[in-house]
Amino acid sequence: MTLAPYAVCAATARGRLHPEPEAPTRSPWQRDRDRVIHSSAFRKLQYKTQVFVNHEGDFFRTRLTHSIEVAQIARSIARELNLNEDLTEALALAHDLGHPPFGHAGEEALNLAARPFGGFDHNAQSLRVVTLLESRYAAFDGLNLTWETLEGIAKHNGPLHRPPAYIAEYNERHRLDLGQHAGAEAQVAALSDDVAYHSHDLDDGLRARLFAPEDIAYLPVIGEALAAARISSLDVPPPRLRHETVRRVIDAMVTDLVQETKRRIAKLDPADSQAIRRAKHPVVAFTPRMSEASQSIRDFLHNRMYRHWRVNRTTAKARRVTEELFRLLHADPSLLPDDWRARAGEPGSGRAAGVVCDYIAGMTDRFAMEEHRRLTDLSVLG
Repeated sequence: MTLAPYAVCAATARGRLHPEPEAPTRSPWQRDRDRVIHSSAFRKLQYKTQVFVNHEGDFFRTRLTHSIEVAQIARSIARELNLNEDLTEALALAHDLGHPPFGHAGEEALNLAARPFGGFDHNAQSLRVVTLLESRYAAFDGLNLTWETLEGIAKHNGPLHRPPAYIAEYNERHRLDLGQHAGAEAQVAALSDDVAYHSHDLDDGLRARLFAPEDIAYLPVIGEALAAARISSLDVPPPRLRHETVRRVIDAMVTDLVQETKRRIAKLDPADSQAIRRAKHPVVAFTPRMSEASQSIRDFLHNRMYRHWRVNRTTAKARRVTEELFRLLHADPSLLPDDWRARAGEPGSGRAAGVVCDYIAGMTDRFAMEEHRRLTDLSVLG
C-alpha cells in the first residue's frame, strides 16, 4: 500500500534511543508491535478488568480483548486513510499496558493513595513499562521502541503542557515534542479506543442485563442501529439483536470518523507527518454530531453500567484492596519480594511509593486479590 505524504514512514523516522540494526524482514513498527505482544505486561492484560472482574464471566471483555479490538478498528481506519498500519496497530496494542488491576477503580484508588507522592497515571505508567520496567534485553531497560511509538503512547490524547512526572522525566533524556500533537496514527488509535469502548461496553452491559434494548433505543446512533437491526429480521433473538446492533454502531462511528478526518486533512493539506504534529487541532476526529452522540453514550454507560449497583459493589471492594495493598507495602517495604524490596528504599518515602505503584500496577486482578489475602489473612501462608 502506498502511504499518504502525511503518514509516518521509514524515510523520516527518528529511530530508537538505543540504535539497533534494522530487521531484514520487518518494518521498525512491526518490530515494535511484536515487542509489545511478547512483553509480560501485554500478557497480563488477559487477567485485568475492563468493567467486569475476570472471574465474573468468560465472555466479558478484559484489557487484552479490548486492546485487540482497538487494534482491529484502528488498523482498518489507518488503511482507509493510507496511514502507517503497523505503527497504528503497535500503538493500539500498547495503549493500556500501564493499567493496574481492577480497571478504572484500581487506577482511581492507586492515584488517591499515591497522591502525596505525585499520584498515578496509567498513560505515564504505559510509557514507564515500555521504557524501563520490561527487562528482556541485555543492552537496555524497556523495549527500546521507536520514537514514533513512544510519542504516540505519551500523547495520543493530545499535547502535554503539564505532563505527568515520569513523562516529563523521560522527555528530558529523549525529547518527545510534548507540546505538539502526536502523528495521525496515534490520533487514530486514540479514537479507535472510544469506538471500542462504546461498542463492547454496550455489548457487555446488555449481556449482563444491566440494561435492556429498550433502555438504549433513545440514544443517538445506538437507537438508529437498534432499529435497523430489528428491521433486518422479523424475529431476531436477543443475542443476535445485540450483535447486529453493536456492529452497526461500530460501522456508523468509523464511517463518520473517516469522512471527517478526510475533510480535515484536505483542508490542512499536510505535506508530511510534521505538519500533522504542528497543526492547531487534531486532524483525526468525529463530526460535531457524532462527538455529541459519543458523549451521550458515555453518559448513559456511566450512569447505567459503570455506576450500576452490582458494578459498584465490585468497585468498592477493588478500591479497598488496591488502597490497602499500597498502604501496607508503602509503610513496610520489607513485605515486598526480594527484587522489589531492594529498590524501595526507606519506608514511607517517595522512592518506596514509586516502587509500590510499579508493583501493584503490574498485578493482574487475581494476583492482587491473592496478595491482599497473603498480607491480611493469618490463615494464608505468605
